[in-house]
Amino acid sequence: VAKLLATSDPLVQIQPDRPYAELWMGAHPRGDAVIRDNRIPQKTLGQWIADNPACLGAKVKDVFQGRLPFLFKVLSVNTALSIQAHPNKELAEKLHAQFPEHYPDANHKPEMAIALTPFEGLCGFRPVEEIVSFLQTVPELRALIGEVAAEQLERSGSDDPRGVSAALRVCFTRLMKSEKKFFVDQLNMLVKRISQEVAEGKDTSGSNGDLLLRLHSQYPGDIGCFTIYFLNLVRLEPGEAMFLGANEPHAYLHGDCVECMACSDNTVRAGLTPKFIDVLTLCEMLNYTPAPSSSKIFPATQSQLDPSVYLYDPPVPDFAIMRIEIPASIKLYLVSAVDSASILLVIQGTAVGTSTAAASEMTLRRGSVLFISANESISLHLSSPDGMLLFRACCLL
Repeated sequence: VAKLLATSDPLVQIQPDRPYAELWMGAHPRGDAVIRDNRIPQKTLGQWIADNPACLGAKVKDVFQGRLPFLFKVLSVNTALSIQAHPNKELAEKLHAQFPEHYPDANHKPEMAIALTPFEGLCGFRPVEEIVSFLQTVPELRALIGEVAAEQLERSGSDDPRGVSAALRVCFTRLMKSEKKFFVDQLNMLVKRISQEVAEGKDTSGSNGDLLLRLHSQYPGDIGCFTIYFLNLVRLEPGEAMFLGANEPHAYLHGDCVECMACSDNTVRAGLTPKFIDVLTLCEMLNYTPAPSSSKIFPATQSQLDPSVYLYDPPVPDFAIMRIEIPASIKLYLVSAVDSASILLVIQGTAVGTSTAAASEMTLRRGSVLFISANESISLHLSSPDGMLLFRACCLL
């Protein structure tokens, strides 16, 4: 995030001791994008869209009541982000009405992360065999869950998915609602035991030792450290993505990604955070369907019309993302028109952009962000020897 800021705006002074964690691109009221063209009277993207709603595209304007339906971000994750899930629309409306200070809008927040560097996150419940294996090799975890709930999960057969989900819900809820002093004692015992095993050169993978020690060093005494025994560890290579639907438990652990989501800031948190924690709501709402970590990687499809475009089209109407890789051999490239407003982000490469909508040429470089109205195209005259990498968020209804 800091590097994108520094290259896109030479006037920005990056302070080496400050964290630069999130770059927001969109019209969310808590981070409305600023328009950099001083010939335009509106100062923010939200104001401009309100005055020019046709820019959204006819379908998008009607379906989303004249609002840009997505929020586009770049995240730089150095320490783990909270164990969290996002409510569906119905629950978001209820939470917003009851606790507006914690749930600032009434929208759902499905989201997708596409790795820019090797990226790690926790996502969704592990296959039951893996959780059972940890219950048998991590006595401190078993102590927190209790013998009755642990045995219920061990007995739940794969031929009864509802029974498995019910047993998993009981185990996870028991963990997350453990009394503070009890879980801190168990966590300290576990950390001490694994630290000794590491010092003796033993293999600690049976207790997920490396990740436990890393999270505990970032959030000592936090119940979230135990969730690594329930949730899949997903590793993404650059260009790979994961999609997080409503009620999917997750936490980003490390790496850089572009992220797109429905235009919302609603998050229900339960650990690895100093922010507001709502364990009861989280345990009630989660999707307790176990699945292997490989199933969490969301595929991109290469466009048949333009081999430079790879589309990530999740099962929600609010957004889709295109990864555009322009090879060095192409010097003139057309960012084609779509029937939706879109936001274009330059990750690498330089070009001069021209369009019928812009009154003058635009110099694009790493970190440049463009808002493109529906049914507008942009011609890029590439000037970098190694091609370009762009990401484009839009809404394909």
